[in-house]
Amino acid sequence: MKTVCLYFQVHQPWRLRRYRFFNMGKDHDYLDDPLNRSIMQKVARECYLPMNALLLKLIRDNGGRFRCSFSITGIAVEQMRAYAPEVLDSFRELAATGCVEFLGETYSHSLASLASEEDFAEQVRLHGLMLEREFGVKPEAFRNTELIYSDSIGEQVARMGFRTMLAEGARHVMGWKSPDFVYTNARDQRLRLLLRNYKLSDDIAFRFSDRSWDRWPLTAGKYVEWLASNQTPGDTVNLFMDYETFGEHQKADTGIFDFMKALPGLALGSGLEFATVSEAAYRHQPVAVLHCPHVMSWADEERDVTAWLGNELQNEAFGKLYALHDRVRALHDPDMDHVWSFMQTSDHFYYMATKWLSDGDVHSYFNPYDSAYDAFINYMNVLSDFQIELARAEERHAAAAAPEGAPERPAAETEPKRRPAARRRTAKA
Repeated sequence: MKTVCLYFQVHQPWRLRRYRFFNMGKDHDYLDDPLNRSIMQKVARECYLPMNALLLKLIRDNGGRFRCSFSITGIAVEQMRAYAPEVLDSFRELAATGCVEFLGETYSHSLASLASEEDFAEQVRLHGLMLEREFGVKPEAFRNTELIYSDSIGEQVARMGFRTMLAEGARHVMGWKSPDFVYTNARDQRLRLLLRNYKLSDDIAFRFSDRSWDRWPLTAGKYVEWLASNQTPGDTVNLFMDYETFGEHQKADTGIFDFMKALPGLALGSGLEFATVSEAAYRHQPVAVLHCPHVMSWADEERDVTAWLGNELQNEAFGKLYALHDRVRALHDPDMDHVWSFMQTSDHFYYMATKWLSDGDVHSYFNPYDSAYDAFINYMNVLSDFQIELARAEERHAAAAAPEGAPERPAAETEPKRRPAARRRTAKA
């Protein structure tokens, strides 16, 4: 029996406010709270709440035979907690069914796997703690930011204890092989890999409402025929996409919710089955080792990481951010840790891209910047002020650790005009 594996990514970045050079050293509120609130509440209204309600109904109506998987970033959960707590409640309802799997990933949707194995592991650990706290689940499968994967990254994920990982079924990696089978990591064959069928996934995520597409309109019946067809040979068809596909990228008036409502029943009636990521990975035996010596992702036609690290602006920002790693970790300061977390989010680097992005309309939606250079300047202004605050925090830490009798530094050198706790309370209110 062919398995359909549906996986949805849930993520919203903390968007930065317009932060000028003249704010540095004086004003330490970095986040655009009105914008973050309005976007989260809009996406909750148009996507998260109606789609979660629909999935819950589909699970119940089909006696638990309809199953799917999610990954939800810690950054997104922070915003749900602050601006749309009812969304968290609806995800908890889905978790309680036992038919929905929540995958591990990086807490802040970061590029840490490209920077530091230590920071990558810490991000994954924090995300696992969040899943246990919010949904009472411990992740067994893993999905890296933007499906970034290589043999080396897969090996690191296996060392963290995961036994299944998602990756892109990129043509330049797969060659003649089909993504519709289970594979294993080249360095640690205990790690099983599920590869995205990008054509069938993008038929929903990108092409569903495209009237110039020669297959438009896409009906559930037509789509199930493609899934069940002998022209789609394999053990498992992996359909991975942004959750915001439903109601945001593809608006309700396109019929996307009606499509999803009809899909499970027609698929089950055609002899297909649904499974979570872990179920699909262990229901079928691996057919081969996947060799991927170079990093790939699910972004753009190139399926590489140049969408985030493809120009001098991005690389300079990325390098300066991760150069602060050891200093931030040494402080054990919750305020600094919080800012360090949201500054790592990959979206900040995506906004700096200067290449032509084939899927840019989807991946850069709600982009608050007029240009890549505008995004770079704003990010670097915030990062520069964060460095000033970090130095002040280090001075306070050193003063507190000084032995008795040591001369104290003047207050002006040790106390900032405004403690960074204010921005933390704003973000986590």
